[in-house]
Amino acid sequence: MASSSSSSSSSSQSAMEMDSETALELVKNGGTLLLLDVPQFTLLGIDTQIFTVGPKFRGIKMIPPGCHFVYYSSSSKEGNEFSPVIGFFITLQTSEVLVRKWDQREERLIKLSEDEESRFSEAVKRLEFDSQLGPYQLNRCEEWKNISDFLSQNIIEKFEPIGKEITIMQESEITDLKAPKTEMEKKLMEQLKRAKCPSIRVSSNEFEKNKKGFYFTKIPQFVRNKGMCGDKLTELNLDKTELLETLLSNDYEGKEEILLGEIQFSFIAFMMGQSLEAFYQWKSLISLLLSCIQAPLHTRTRLFSKFMKVIYHQLKHGFQSKQNNKSLFLDEEWFSKDVFLYRLCKDFFPLVLEAPAVDGDLLLWTRKLKKLLETTFGWNFDQNALDLMDEENDEFAPVVVPFEETRF
Repeated sequence: MASSSSSSSSSSQSAMEMDSETALELVKNGGTLLLLDVPQFTLLGIDTQIFTVGPKFRGIKMIPPGCHFVYYSSSSKEGNEFSPVIGFFITLQTSEVLVRKWDQREERLIKLSEDEESRFSEAVKRLEFDSQLGPYQLNRCEEWKNISDFLSQNIIEKFEPIGKEITIMQESEITDLKAPKTEMEKKLMEQLKRAKCPSIRVSSNEFEKNKKGFYFTKIPQFVRNKGMCGDKLTELNLDKTELLETLLSNDYEGKEEILLGEIQFSFIAFMMGQSLEAFYQWKSLISLLLSCIQAPLHTRTRLFSKFMKVIYHQLKHGFQSKQNNKSLFLDEEWFSKDVFLYRLCKDFFPLVLEAPAVDGDLLLWTRKLKKLLETTFGWNFDQNALDLMDEENDEFAPVVVPFEETRF
């Protein structure tokens, strides 16, 4: 995670862009995140905005009501090395104040007692901390909405871990069980697991107590059924429409919005919270939907129109939010041609783009996603293009279920 601006510079710039009456109204009606005793040089983010903590920084004001993601990385005294990211989702109401305090021993933000939080909340509402609060950059609000519009408090509570904190420091046992399948995943795992500052002590007492991971939906990679012949199983694995319908009915209460919410939740936890477990879940969900043939054109057209829009904005933000010509969130090296996304999109795009009849919104967002991937990565989705993918190591190559596999 890298700093895009200091709290002091972004504060003065945003304040100059509006008159005093408008600013005061936004201060009173917007939410406030009061952060006490956060050390200087700590990197702190909320949604798509990242700050470097200065000596006077006490939090963020004018936060629009709704769901947000807060994440931070503590710094060495020199400010040039950082610990693994810790993040958490919050839901703010109009004028609500949320208070956290830095625990020097644990090197993390902790909650206060109800009495203390109430006392500090009243002080915020009396504007006693106003000069020390950086404003939420409202001109970037749309960026966050585009990648979080299906999130809600219910969806966050459904999937977040016990203790609510998201950090790779809790995931060693979980991620060790999932061996990386491609060079991209190996690089990703190494990058996220590598401690950026071995000299910074990271206490794990609290993390050990709240070790439980996310409550993600279990997405089978292959369809298996004891009573089916090999040909039928092969068909179900080539087209995951039936699996999608089963999951929607059994795990998502029949609501497409919960599925889309989980895609956004896992992407944000992966991209901003640097969670490997969330990356694997995001990958599983993307792979499931891009492996459907009947659903996009016939049974779930509206879902796929929304899905194309969701993944378009995720990748657009992740790779086009840049500083010094480098992505702030995603490393483009992760998305070489051995990545699952290339293989799945190469099969999915012709399904939609060459269909004799297709929904207008689905066609629009499919075209936009294809263009984004072509211009960002230089990918060629022409079916006659040379494909350098190693079929033997490709987990998304066509699945043929042998006869023996149907016998249990």
